[in-house]
Amino acid sequence: MKKFLYITDQEEYTDHSFIGPLFEKYLKEYCEVDIVYFSDFKSDTELKENRFVVPSKFQSEIMEELNRNEIDVSLYSYVVVRNIGTILKSVLKSRSKYNYKVGYRLSFPKRRAKMEVDQANNKTSFLDIVQNKIKTFSETNMINQCDLFLPTSQRMKEEYFDDVTIKTFISPLCIDPERLHENIQHNDDEKRFFYAGTLDKLREFDVVLNAFSQVRTNKWKLMISTKDPEYTQNIINTYPSIKNKIEVHNAQSKDELLDLIAQADIGVSLLPDIPLFNTSTPVKILDYYTSSIPCFMTNNANNNRVFTDEYDAWFCNFTKESIQEKIEYIITLTKDEVSKVGQNGQDRLLNIRNYKNLAKNLVKTLDSL
Repeated sequence: MKKFLYITDQEEYTDHSFIGPLFEKYLKEYCEVDIVYFSDFKSDTELKENRFVVPSKFQSEIMEELNRNEIDVSLYSYVVVRNIGTILKSVLKSRSKYNYKVGYRLSFPKRRAKMEVDQANNKTSFLDIVQNKIKTFSETNMINQCDLFLPTSQRMKEEYFDDVTIKTFISPLCIDPERLHENIQHNDDEKRFFYAGTLDKLREFDVVLNAFSQVRTNKWKLMISTKDPEYTQNIINTYPSIKNKIEVHNAQSKDELLDLIAQADIGVSLLPDIPLFNTSTPVKILDYYTSSIPCFMTNNANNNRVFTDEYDAWFCNFTKESIQEKIEYIITLTKDEVSKVGQNGQDRLLNIRNYKNLAKNLVKTLDSL
């Protein structure tokens, strides 16, 4: 078996829905896989079977640090770096010495996301924009020195990395076919909507809350799980007419989150129609369909490439009126009609977004380099 090294930008105990199933489970059927995590608290590198925990101070000399700890880097056929340019620069520098192929996995354009957040909050200057362009040019140049580029979606490649010319393998978030979660059917007459994830100004969740506040029936509940429940509750308190219809949770693990989602009827992934949110499928959508919970989502170029309105999801425009209209329509549907949409969506994702299949296709691509 060829050896594969995945260098993350994650801490050791991160509950990560992509790294775990793809690299720690399914890719191991084809390669001997080692994974590097980083720690801001450890002073020495720790080796735990195929997991290496490296102090963050060694990011810019990661291959040398592994060698110092008796890991023979020359045995790796492939080294893939996730997100961090300083790590990628170090790995590229050592490539000729150890003769491995280099891949760069980009899960989310974080710097560009920050720029868009800052622009939304009027915190950008002309100098910030110029510096961002310089960094983008430098990043693109470094990616083009790799053997393989692994963006989350084709849309991300087209929108942000059109100047990347090396071989590309699209590596989206997927469903783990061995980790489906049972949907718990409740007996209440209301429709339970569920939103998982971050709430901030860029996501304009006030548009969603405004829509719910105008719904002309009380047969609904909105459940929210977020890492900042206090901030979320403060937002909800500005909507006194519906705040008793909303529950705020703070799931501490993926299993706890899936348990909450399984108690709902409809997942919510309503985001502004901007490039940042149109270039990949949010992880919340995969979490919803893991429990065969159908999703109510923004009608954008990425979503309508994957799903079909009224068959395996529900689409609407990101306006108060469009969201309100679709909520009221969904509330009129029977439990069986809602469940059917959820099952169709899960079947669709198991067919096209399946970690087991992704691992097999990734190995074929790596072998072709």
